[in-house]
Amino acid sequence: MFFKDESDNISSHSFRTTFIGYFLARELKADTNKVIKMCLLHDIEEVRSGDQNWVNKRYLKVFEEEIRKEQLEKLPNSKELLAISKEYQERKTLEAKIAKDADLLDEILLLKEYEFQGCKEATSWLKGKRESEQEKLVFTKLAKEIAKEIKKQKPSFWWQNLWTPKRRK
Repeated sequence: MFFKDESDNISSHSFRTTFIGYFLARELKADTNKVIKMCLLHDIEEVRSGDQNWVNKRYLKVFEEEIRKEQLEKLPNSKELLAISKEYQERKTLEAKIAKDADLLDEILLLKEYEFQGCKEATSWLKGKRESEQEKLVFTKLAKEIAKEIKKQKPSFWWQNLWTPKRRK
């Protein structure tokens, strides 16, 4: 089954990743401000290069550093933004690892949502060979725990007991 989700784009992904990153950073006592900025910047090059799938990536070279520099260098505080982006790319600091975890958790959430809607390919990514690969890519213990919990629950669990035929008075 071919699955096309028009709501899945760089903007919506970055938005969700930023919220996830914020909550992870707070819980892990990291610099939330830095994590938020990293999450907002983490896929900025894809605005120009496109979001390449795993098959495309095998055959294409994207000049991500050049794209980031051209996009950010004329902005106020460009040095700060470029430094934060570089720190994220290197994945050496707790904040960079948290931002990457947020990125991966959003992808796992998206796959779980697709699986819930009947996409068999998403199921194979969540439960097949890729499952262990996803969990190996996550850095923090908290993100590993959240990833496991996402896979156990239905995406709609949060609203299951909210439905009512009556309006509030």
